[in-house]
Amino acid sequence: MEASAGLVAGSHNRNELVVIHGHEEPKPLKDLTGQVCEICGDEIGLTVDGDLFVACNECGFPVCRPCYEYERREGTQLCPQCKTRYKRLKGCPRVEGDDDEEDIDDIEHEFKIDDERNKNTKIAEAMLHGKMSYGRGPEDEEAAQYPPVIAGFRSRPVSGEIPISTHANGEQMFGSSLHKRVHPYPASEPGSARWDDKKEGGWKERMEDWKMQQGNIGPEADHAADADMAMVDESRQPLSRKVPIASSLVNPYRMVIVARLVVLAIFLRYRILNPVHDALGLWLTSIVCEIWFAFSWILDQFPKWFPIDRETYLDRLSLRYEREGEPNMLAPIDVFVSTVDPMKEPPLVTANTVLSILSMDYPVEKISCYVSDDGASMCTFESLSETAEFARKWVPFCKKFSIEPRAPEMYFSLKIDYLKDKVQPTFVKERRAMKREYEEFKVRINAMVAKAMKVPPEGWIMQDGTPWPGNNTKDHPGMIQVFLGHSGGPDVEGNELPRLVYVSREKRPGFQHHKKAGAENALVRVSGVLTNAPFMLNLDCDHYVNNSKAVREAMCFLMDPQLGKKVCYVQFPQRFDGIDRHDRYANRNTVFFDINMKGLDGIQGPVYVGTGCVFRRQALYGYEPPKRSKRPKMVSCDCCPCFGRRKKLPQYTKHGVNGDSAVQGFDDDKEILMSQMNFEKKFGQSAIFVTSTLMIEGGVPPSSSPAALLKEAIHVISCGYEDKTEWGTELGWIYGSITEDILTGFKMHCRGWRSVYCMPKLAAFKGSAPINLSDRLNQVLRWALGSVEIFFSRHSPAWYGYKGGNLKWLERFAYVNTTVYPFTSLPLLAYCTLPAICLLTGKFIMPEISTFASLFFIALFLSIFTTGILELRWSGVSIEEWWRNEQFWVIGGISAHLFAVIQGLLKVLAGIDTNFTVTSKASDDDDFAELYAFKWTTLLIPPTTILVINLVGVVAGISDAINNGSQSWGPLFGKLFFAFWVIVHLYPFLKGLMGKQNRTPTIVIIWSVLLASIFSLLWVRIDPFILKTKGPDVKQCGINC
Repeated sequence: MEASAGLVAGSHNRNELVVIHGHEEPKPLKDLTGQVCEICGDEIGLTVDGDLFVACNECGFPVCRPCYEYERREGTQLCPQCKTRYKRLKGCPRVEGDDDEEDIDDIEHEFKIDDERNKNTKIAEAMLHGKMSYGRGPEDEEAAQYPPVIAGFRSRPVSGEIPISTHANGEQMFGSSLHKRVHPYPASEPGSARWDDKKEGGWKERMEDWKMQQGNIGPEADHAADADMAMVDESRQPLSRKVPIASSLVNPYRMVIVARLVVLAIFLRYRILNPVHDALGLWLTSIVCEIWFAFSWILDQFPKWFPIDRETYLDRLSLRYEREGEPNMLAPIDVFVSTVDPMKEPPLVTANTVLSILSMDYPVEKISCYVSDDGASMCTFESLSETAEFARKWVPFCKKFSIEPRAPEMYFSLKIDYLKDKVQPTFVKERRAMKREYEEFKVRINAMVAKAMKVPPEGWIMQDGTPWPGNNTKDHPGMIQVFLGHSGGPDVEGNELPRLVYVSREKRPGFQHHKKAGAENALVRVSGVLTNAPFMLNLDCDHYVNNSKAVREAMCFLMDPQLGKKVCYVQFPQRFDGIDRHDRYANRNTVFFDINMKGLDGIQGPVYVGTGCVFRRQALYGYEPPKRSKRPKMVSCDCCPCFGRRKKLPQYTKHGVNGDSAVQGFDDDKEILMSQMNFEKKFGQSAIFVTSTLMIEGGVPPSSSPAALLKEAIHVISCGYEDKTEWGTELGWIYGSITEDILTGFKMHCRGWRSVYCMPKLAAFKGSAPINLSDRLNQVLRWALGSVEIFFSRHSPAWYGYKGGNLKWLERFAYVNTTVYPFTSLPLLAYCTLPAICLLTGKFIMPEISTFASLFFIALFLSIFTTGILELRWSGVSIEEWWRNEQFWVIGGISAHLFAVIQGLLKVLAGIDTNFTVTSKASDDDDFAELYAFKWTTLLIPPTTILVINLVGVVAGISDAINNGSQSWGPLFGKLFFAFWVIVHLYPFLKGLMGKQNRTPTIVIIWSVLLASIFSLLWVRIDPFILKTKGPDVKQCGINC
């Protein structure tokens, strides 16, 4: 591969190089320049440049600046003469719908953040002039010296951005290249007959006569102008909008929530003031559980108070950033795919994800795909090489026929009419050929996997005879290989392909590598050195791009000139393939993704869920969002101290008024040195990477040699690079929990950023979910354990992030709920045990209630059901999905969540760590075969025990009622209802235990029956919660006393 083609990276032996390619030169930007005002009669005046003010560049109708601004702000925004919409002129305030094409505040200027960014720009220049080193030997000093990158010079654009010529201080320069327009009418006074006619509407006919005299053939020219103007108007409209939920759906929902809160308070008051004296232990346990459930419900319910939907306008995005005849202005994007174990995450699954990324409907020169192989597997490396070769055929096929989805495995397995909407005669022939090519590709990948099952004694050897550097997965150097890109060769039709980069970070014994979060941070740094796109999309290896326009959907928010400045990431919902029709274990999780996340989007934005998320790079670097410039305070001169504040006099040193240039220079050098040290502490000792962090619009340093970029890329993925830096604590993915996604999004929201939830009609991404019961419980265990770790860390939402006041209270409620929900397992376990205890002992947790008191219980149950029904109405979630979610809340609560709390406490108190287990992505050829497969895990014991003792309690309660007569049936119904509530919620778990042949494994039966028997016998022997009553002393009084 040629090293002079553009993109730079290193192969496994760190010798192969490729270079990042530059793009078009900048275009000069236009500037608009312009007697008595026809509206108010005042003089028109001059512009800030000294030219005559011209409000309308189409007809030159004389209007002064105040009337022009008033018309734009309060009126129709149209010129009274030619009915052309007023464009925003230099120095005028912005109004809704302004066109940014030929304005000083153009699109590049919209994203410019003046104060802090210009300061960082100067720091970057000074740091590079100062030859910042990062502890290498003297032979590396020359490679570490780079010319100024930001100020005074143009950075090399990676993907078609149009840089703007700047001064050294960062201010933009514009020339007045347009000639002034002269209006056709002489000035007239505002009381003249002509002006009166205009006000009555007669001026419109005169305007049409004037156009005819000027040679405009009215109707045709007007239609053409109207069409062009309509397109311009469309391009300057917002790229997205909020779609509030209909008030007829939301207002009743909120009213029921308030009513439920009141009823809940009355219910708890009644329960506390009416104890059960003959079973105080049972009563007290139930009271504690119910109070916790109420607290948990409040944390979960109120963040859903402001649910919203969103709508994007992809056509406006294209009109704004993809104008015909001009360079494409869409922002570049770096896509991260992470994988670890090719045995649990099959290379064919990863290959489909990569192929769907490379074939996205987005400019190819703006896509860079980075695949992180954290297991340093040669199987993954070789399968990625095969994927790159197949992409040369697959990508042009997808774009030629606009197929969806663009993951070949999913496309060819769809049971739909693939000829629908296809008009090209060659489609059938080419589709058959492509399917044959893909089947051959699958065979080659499967052969690699089969070969990788048995590792040779001498380790893996590459095709050129070189030992694979990753033979020792825990001790290997960093590896980078570019498979596709500008120098990687075109596709079969001669078109350019997106970049595809293989990355495996360095691993050495004795270093903490931080699992997935550490791998993602390594990708952030590598991409920052090689491509430095301003936005990043991260995907799990099994989440393929289902909607080829998904990135465009995200750009409608991130590139919006108004909304996008404060958006740190755009989160898409997770959707899954291969789940059984009834979704037995709530794998789709639609209640969370379609209800909770919509509610958070109306507050400060959804939480980050680990995949399917497009980030703003600056937000991951720990920068705060831009703040609106405050109105400057009034400043007065020294002679009038009564108004405003006094000017601050310059500080003079003991060296005199004029100062000492040598001392000034020393102070500047000291400031530069301090800034340099701060950046080293924050980002690490890499001059090129630190410089890239200040380049808001992306791009790579100019005049950087391929060898220097390669060296930096290898350096920033070394295992010791993060030492004594803020990576993992303030920057990038945050360490401290196996669910690093929650922490990462939480830190961004605490800085004042907001996030956006995007739900396109066609799901953006789809993945695979573990439909087997044991795998599903282990997945939930990992999530819950991560939440417990966050709760006990310094980043706990319960006490972190109050200083800045940037996190909204309802958003904090949601984050607190994500960390405390595993602790609900303790009261839930006790509450599920209470029915069996009540049935076995004949006692109950509530006293006999009156008719009036029963209304409290009826009102509580009605409010619970009404809240659920109204949620289903505005969210569109089906009742079956809602019920499956309720069932699995109980199943996971008394199994995985319980074990997570125990393991979390052991880790915090005793320092016993738990291992992260990758969820298997493999699937059987038989549909839903995994659904019935049984895998032993201790997580199955608690739910099975609860199920058995409740069944035993039901039998015992009914038997006791039969023996004691009809008077025992009344109290029994409440206990049976309670027990059946538990059994019905555990029914999917029972079906999972039975398997396909309706047989429960012997070991589960033995453990569960043993535990249930021991529990029952101990309970009958001890009777701990039953009040003991003392009778007469038989020895003194006799047996007949």
